[in-house]
Amino acid sequence: MIRTYKYKLYSTKRLRHLNRRVDIAGIIYNHCIALHKRYYKLFGESLNKFQLQKHLTKPKKLPKYEYWKIVPSQAIQEITDRIDKAYKLFFRNQKQGIKSSPPSFKKVKKYKSITLKQAGYKIDSNVISLGGYKFKFWLSRPIIGKTKTITIKRDNIGDFYICIVLEQEETKENITSGKIVGIDFGLKTFLTLSNNTKVKSPQYYLKHLNQLKKLQKRLSKKIKGSNNYKKAKRRLLKLHQKVINARRDFFHKLANSLAKKYEYIAIEDLNIKAMQRLWGRKISDLAFSEFINILEYKTNLIKIDRFYPSSKTCSNCGFVLERLNLKDRAWICSECKTEHDRDLNASINICRVGASTLGIDGVRLAICQQPSL
Repeated sequence: MIRTYKYKLYSTKRLRHLNRRVDIAGIIYNHCIALHKRYYKLFGESLNKFQLQKHLTKPKKLPKYEYWKIVPSQAIQEITDRIDKAYKLFFRNQKQGIKSSPPSFKKVKKYKSITLKQAGYKIDSNVISLGGYKFKFWLSRPIIGKTKTITIKRDNIGDFYICIVLEQEETKENITSGKIVGIDFGLKTFLTLSNNTKVKSPQYYLKHLNQLKKLQKRLSKKIKGSNNYKKAKRRLLKLHQKVINARRDFFHKLANSLAKKYEYIAIEDLNIKAMQRLWGRKISDLAFSEFINILEYKTNLIKIDRFYPSSKTCSNCGFVLERLNLKDRAWICSECKTEHDRDLNASINICRVGASTLGIDGVRLAICQQPSL
């Protein structure tokens, strides 16, 4: 079982050494992108990552690029792996007719991380040794298992974190319930479960919108590049980070509570990009994609076809309504005369389709019946 633990490093002057390493990694990344773009312009295909890795050993011998040696060779290999995967995805999308663009240059200040696989670091309790320097981090949970990789990550504010990927023995802490639940996502109601449980949308961005506007206005009045500009920008970034952390904390707690109650969770395969074009900032605030990703590794997720008419199908008799507007939050079935709450009806249907597609022997499926309204 693979798990990733994230720890925050103490804010000290020594972090400038990590800043320099991440900056140099950003320079190497841009150098690799430049080589790829040149090769792609000439031949219409990407460079072989092994050829690129072999090439990167040559510049380090020159005085001009000698400072590259500060970045461990494993971290440089990881950069080439990352670019190689991005180009393979780009060419695959091209073949499938999906609009996408190849990897592009990044601002060095916005480059975020370096990854080490087997060597170049040592962890002792809450101290990590890197490049001859020792850095302390907040040991919020014990490090249990075999360390596979570590990633040094820098956020927008300038704080540093280490993400440790651990290989652990799989243990069944909870007895599997065999239960399944269907979930329907909404705008006002974040989640509607097939057992008639509703979770309100937290809307953390909307709650802090006025404060964000004030800080953005103050930033716009500062002279770009001045110390006051940097201070105002840091205040704004800290508030953005606060919103992100609050939302992520809410997602993890909600996902944990669902994972303890249900072994299987059925959801619709949402088209997030189309929803963003339709509702814009509201969908970005709800961050459905992030919650689904968190839910995916905490429990068994079943995705239902997005074109399945979950809202228009009567969960009582199976009658399918021809048309249902988004404004209609309730409707009455013309066949069985059952009154339906739109979201609850959709979640019950999603639950049923998820249960029928499981195909696992011995699973005790929860009865997805419509509760009394």
